[in-house]
Formats: sequence, structure tokens, C-alpha cells
Amino acid sequence: MSDVSENCTHDCSTCSENCSSRANSEDFRVDLYPEASVKKVYAVVSGKGGVGKSMVTSLLAAETQRRGFQTAILDADVTGPSIPKAFGIHAHALGTDAYLYPNYTKSGIQIMSTNMIVDNETDPVVWRGPVIAGVVTQFWSQVLWSDVDYMFVDMPPGTGDVPLTIFQSLPVDGIIVVTSPQDLVSMIVEKAMNMAKIMNIPVVGIVENMSYFTCPNCGATHHIFGESKVEEVAAQFSVEAVAKIPIDPTVAEHMDKGTIEEVSADGLTPILKALKAEKMHKR
Repeated sequence: MSDVSENCTHDCSTCSENCSSRANSEDFRVDLYPEASVKKVYAVVSGKGGVGKSMVTSLLAAETQRRGFQTAILDADVTGPSIPKAFGIHAHALGTDAYLYPNYTKSGIQIMSTNMIVDNETDPVVWRGPVIAGVVTQFWSQVLWSDVDYMFVDMPPGTGDVPLTIFQSLPVDGIIVVTSPQDLVSMIVEKAMNMAKIMNIPVVGIVENMSYFTCPNCGATHHIFGESKVEEVAAQFSVEAVAKIPIDPTVAEHMDKGTIEEVSADGLTPILKALKAEKMHKR
């Protein structure tokens, strides 16, 4: 029989009981480089690929930077990195024997990605899971992140090695779930919600990408992938912040051209409010 109290929160840092839960718990947290500074970390996750997670990450970072905060992106989608291309970054990351410098976008967003450390940005990353997870933790601990207010981690889809490593190794303050109408079903979202619950990380918001299309000629709204159910699912899991992003070919064009910073992301205001990044401040 377990000696763990029925009132156990599984957060040993707030408890003085000497139970089996404490005995089996391990701290996998990885420290930042001593001279680096990151205040808040938010992971952008999806239940499956192809829902525009990297686009949402890019828009969140660009809009947060635009509102006066120092923003960074840690591209944890190691085998499918697309963040550098979205911001027009093609240069290799520089550094010393001790650390790497992040590359900076035109507006000053700090970025680290595997595309910046491989010989050619089109080279495939053929690494096993433990190696990939190790690279992600190095992006946190061996990069000289400079006075970052908000870091967004562009996660690979699913709940495998890399997401688990990030949730255990980085001080993640919350997750943002990205989905689209056709796969916004309780099973997909529940996987992300349950993993966040297991790791004691709050879900701060849900972004429904490709939510609708507005005809440029007549102004009519069309739900190409079906009617939205995002509010219903958000209520089911007690998530208050919900954002809907329409289908807009110009956004994809900006991603391809490396000019995503030119795109307005007012539709993400509910998420930014939940992150308390809705107002300008002076650094």
C-alpha cells in the first residue's frame, strides 16, 4: 500500500512529508548559463503536425516584441526547424568554447535553432532521441540569452522524448495549445492537457489556427474545416484564453519570405493577456 497522502499534490517542494513520492522524485532541472537571463518560458505545443504551430510561435514572439518586451524563441523542433526561415535568418550561430550567441531578428528577437548549427540549413538532422533531447537542453543551458522577458519554445508535435525533456529540464511557466478545427477533438487536446497536468504545468490558452476564411470579395465568412468547437473544449478543460486565427495566404507568404515580423497578430490578444504581455513597458 502506498504511503502517499490522498491530498498529495505531487509537488514535493511545498511538502514536508517523507513519503515514497518524495523518495522517487528527481530534479532534472538544467540551469541557464550563469550570465544569461530568461524571466518567463512558455511552450507552444500541438497534438499533431501540420496545424501551424511554428507560425503561431513566430506570431506570438513578433507581437510580444512589438509590444515592448524582449522576446526569444528556442526552436525545439530539432528535426523540422522552420523558425529561422520565418524570420529570414540564414547565418550560423557564433560563440565561444563555453557558449553560443543567439541570432537576432530585424526587430531584436533572439533565436536558437538547429538550422543555425548544421553545415547547411537543408541538411537533414538524423539523430536518435537522446541526442535530440540533449541538444534542446544545450540550447537552454549553453546559449547566452540576454535579458529575455518572454521565451517561446517551439515544440515538436506529440508527447515524446523532447517534450518530456523540456518539461523536466526547463522552468516552463505554461503551455499554449495550437490546433485546427478538424482535429480539435477532446482526445487530441486531452493528451496535451494531461501531460501538462502530470508535469504540474498550467495550460494558459488554446489557439485555433485556420479557424475560418473571410472572402476578400464579398466579406462572407466560411468555416472550411468545419464549425469551431474551441470554446466548448476550452470550457471542458477550464481554459479561459482562446484565440482564433483565420486562413490568410499572406501570412504563409511572409513565413516563406522570412518577413513574419511584418504580420499583425491582434487575433492573439487573448493569449497575450493571459501571459500578461498585453501592455507596453520600458526596459
